[in-house]
Amino acid sequence: MLLEALGSVILGLVLAWAATRRLPHRLPARPLVLSTGAVGALLGAFLTHGALDAGSLLTVLVGAAVLSVASLSLLLRPAGRLRGRSATA
Repeated sequence: MLLEALGSVILGLVLAWAATRRLPHRLPARPLVLSTGAVGALLGAFLTHGALDAGSLLTVLVGAAVLSVASLSLLLRPAGRLRGRSATA
């Protein structure tokens, strides 16, 4: 269980670091992104481990990666300005 937790946190940090390198203009501050990736991966590992009742390490890490990417996707901002006019203009 300890190996699963440590591996999932490292995987979440790597995914979050890759997201900050790839999309720095669409994400908030780096500490928020890194912590969201790590916590999302840890929660994903916990849920996968609980649902599959101590499945293999690879399965738990896949579940951790899925939830980490899903939580990181919630932080994305739109790429450009909206083209429509505002209601107050």
